Amino acid sequence: MRILPYTDALAPDFAAINIGWIEDMFVLEPHDRHVLAHPREAIVARGGTILFAAAEDGAIIGTGALMPSDPGAVELTKMGVLPAARGTGAGRALLAALIAAARDMPGIQTLYLLTSHKCATAIRLYEAAGFVHDADIMARYGAGYARCDVAMRYPL
Repeated sequence: MRILPYTDALAPDFAAINIGWIEDMFVLEPHDRHVLAHPREAIVARGGTILFAAAEDGAIIGTGALMPSDPGAVELTKMGVLPAARGTGAGRALLAALIAAARDMPGIQTLYLLTSHKCATAIRLYEAAGFVHDADIMARYGAGYARCDVAMRYPL
């Protein structure tokens, strides 16, 4: 498995993977639609990062992003792995690469994520990586998604 940086050619994979898991469990929200339709504008051009996990054959099997929200803060967002690739370590590899990328971003003091209790497997992955549940993050950013009832912070 390889971790690849964003290119415009991979934008359809970013959208398809995320639309798949969001529609499987929730409803696409206006913010989702904007970010997935315009990843360069919504994430990359604002100083964020989008990464992809590629299988040995080069097929994209997962993706995740770091989206700047406030000065000094970045949201880990739009992270998903294709159903057929779950359990392969792609999520763990993406998460580790995204945490490393956040550490390398100048001026970032807060790395956080917003999710739902319905994403129990993902929450366990985040907890194992060192994310902690955080009421302040929920209060500051949780209203951004109707489906959000879990907010976590990573101690950078």
